[in-house]
Amino acid sequence: MRQTGEARPAAVDRRAIPPDATESRWIAPDGHAIRRIDLLSAQSPARGSILFLGGRGDFYEKYLETLAYWSDAGWRVTAADWRGQAGSGRFGTDAVTGHIGDYAQWVDDLAALWSQWLAETPGPHVLAGHSMGGHLILRAAAEGKVAPDGLVLVAPMLGLGGRMPPVVMHAVARMMSALGDARRPAWKWSEIPGEPPASRAHLLTHDPARYEDELWWRGQRPELVMGPGSWGWVERGYASMRGLYAPGVLENMTVPTLIIATTEDKLVSYAAIAAAAARLPNAELVTFGEEARHEILRESDSARTRALKAIDAFIDRLAAAR
Repeated sequence: MRQTGEARPAAVDRRAIPPDATESRWIAPDGHAIRRIDLLSAQSPARGSILFLGGRGDFYEKYLETLAYWSDAGWRVTAADWRGQAGSGRFGTDAVTGHIGDYAQWVDDLAALWSQWLAETPGPHVLAGHSMGGHLILRAAAEGKVAPDGLVLVAPMLGLGGRMPPVVMHAVARMMSALGDARRPAWKWSEIPGEPPASRAHLLTHDPARYEDELWWRGQRPELVMGPGSWGWVERGYASMRGLYAPGVLENMTVPTLIIATTEDKLVSYAAIAAAAARLPNAELVTFGEEARHEILRESDSARTRALKAIDAFIDRLAAAR
């Protein structure tokens, strides 16, 4: 096991489920089956526990390297899908479009999973999320649905890329949802259904090998393939983000929060992230520049290692205060 606070790229096979990991199905209160993966701590007793949730279109296989890194550092680690994506079903008009009726459903799923996971795992309990996952865990904490000892938000979806004001984009999305089936795709994916456009890699990471890992997993497990979001996903996303920005919501958050973001993000708004960080009373913002794109935990080693060091320092403080 590496020393506390010592960040290095985890020496794991990114294209294999770790031998000590357990894949299972968590059953939500309404009976919907949601995939999860659990990694035991390399240390006994564990230093604490981390629950990680990915972004829109993500699947936990993309983050095996980071999950194993935390496990190797002595943390009990769990990751799960969001319902309606990865290997946990679809609600769109086809097999690749991502749709949800309302983000509140995801928040309620997280609250139920959190309650069960809390009873199963040792503290301190850290809730970590990337992109849409970061948005949802922040919202769940703000609404009092979860009470983590700390939050780690990586490139959180607190605003979407683009030049038009969120209120205008929300109005457009609301209109488009009303004009047709809200489950239909909001943007074009590619000429071949389920195959990502060539430009996609340049939005996510500078590391071609880590990007290829995602494509490899999609080939091995076709159920993981997801394309565009639906107009309903877009509209409900703007509604959820605007709700988080309502007066007093972020200011009342007391949970220690680490935010990692990059000014070069083309998918989510860095300006919105920085504004949220300034309003959160107990938040630390670590900012990257041109060395990092959206998927900071899947970046080239230098940027990824810096992100892991920041997370190490944050969660080490939580463990020390326990």
